[in-house]
Formats: sequence, structure tokens, C-alpha cells
Amino acid sequence: MNRRLGPWIGSAGVLAALVALWWAASHAGWVSRVFLPTPEATAASLGEGLRGDLLGYTLATVGRMLEGWLLASVFGVVLGAAIGVSPSVRAWVQPTLEFIRPLPASALLPLAISIFGLNPAMVLFVVAFGAMWPVLLATVHGFAAVEPRLSEVARCLQLPRAAFVWKIGLPNALPDILAGMRLSMTISLIVAVVGEMIASQSGLGQAILLAARSFRASELFAGIALLGLIGFASNALLAVAEKKLLRWQHS
Repeated sequence: MNRRLGPWIGSAGVLAALVALWWAASHAGWVSRVFLPTPEATAASLGEGLRGDLLGYTLATVGRMLEGWLLASVFGVVLGAAIGVSPSVRAWVQPTLEFIRPLPASALLPLAISIFGLNPAMVLFVVAFGAMWPVLLATVHGFAAVEPRLSEVARCLQLPRAAFVWKIGLPNALPDILAGMRLSMTISLIVAVVGEMIASQSGLGQAILLAARSFRASELFAGIALLGLIGFASNALLAVAEKKLLRWQHS
């Protein structure tokens, strides 16, 4: 029990120390409260906002994040399996993937705006594109790492390609896929917020941008705190799901 509680106690201690430093810096006037509100003011703005428009903004951002993440996961797994299962396809496609992968999703916003316009579809496209790469590359790696003897056995049994993907390739690639999906979730949240800021779509990104322009520091920090909570909660839920889905590895 102590081993399980130890990391949580340490994390809570670090968080408490950061909040204490924040409190001291804001109350001592090290930084102007125009730019650094007190923790109490931030908590008050957060509570007031959740009873008002901030809850709607949060739900809009979470919805975009989840929609983009689901699309990225589906396309990433399907394309990754199609590429990873064939060495010849990997040899042809891998250089192109490595060329496109480093492109930041935000750099495609002007292109997406010119195609879709300033609307929710544009933000969803950019979120899905940016979040797809961790899942795609992780799936390719997982399928490429299948034990060669398993592939030989599948050929000897004349196992159809679809059966090989489902019964051998996918279980072998599942740890990589789930790790890629966790990283993809974080990217989808970041890109959703950036897209809301640039495309003026209702959400936490727009709320944070308007608060910054109006020098409402407590509302700005409240929005940032909400983004942190969303990221923490989504990562924790995926970690639990990953542990359950990979339980067979430790049995």
C-alpha cells in the first residue's frame, strides 16, 4: 500500500509546493496581479465560470478533442496496419511518413482555412490530422515488430492476411497502439485549443484568448487550470483502460 501511495503523495507535495510559490509570488507582489492573479482569485473565477459560460466552453473543447482523437485513432490504426503488415509497402511509404510527420498541425491551419473556411469542420480536420501521427507510427512499429517466426507459421498455415492482422498483428501491436493513443489525446487537446483561438470557435481556447486580451488574469488562469485538469483526467482514464486491455500480458 505504501508503495502505491508513495508516488501520489510525492506528486501532491510537488503540486502543493508550486501552489505555495504561486501564492507567495502573487501576495508579495513579485509579479503584478494584472499578469499573475492570486490562487484565491483564480479559484473564484473558476467556480463562477463553471456556473456560467465556462462549462459550455469546456464541453465544446472536450467534444472537439474527443472527435478529433477518435478519427485520428481509427485512421491511424487502419493505415498503420496496412503499412506495417507489408515490408515492401513500409519501404516505399516510410520516407514520406517521416517527411510529413514533423510538420506541426498549426502550420496547416491556413491551408485548412482555405479549404473548409472558418468553421468547426476546419478545426476538426486539423485536430484529427495532428493527432493521427502518434497512432499511425506506433501502429506501423507494432506490426513491423511481429516475431518473424509467427509470420512464417502464418504463411505455412496459409492464414489470410485479414486473419493474420486480427489474430497476430493487432495483439502484438496493441501496446504500441495504446501508447500512441495516449500521446495522441494530448496532441488533440493542444490542437483543439489552438484551432479555437485562430478560427474564433467557441471553446476554452477562445475564452482564454479573450481573457488575455482583456487582461482578466484570473479568468485566464482559470481556463489554463481547466485545460490541465482535462489533460490529467483524459490521460488517467486512458492509463486505466490500457492497464485493463493489456492485463493478458501479465497473466
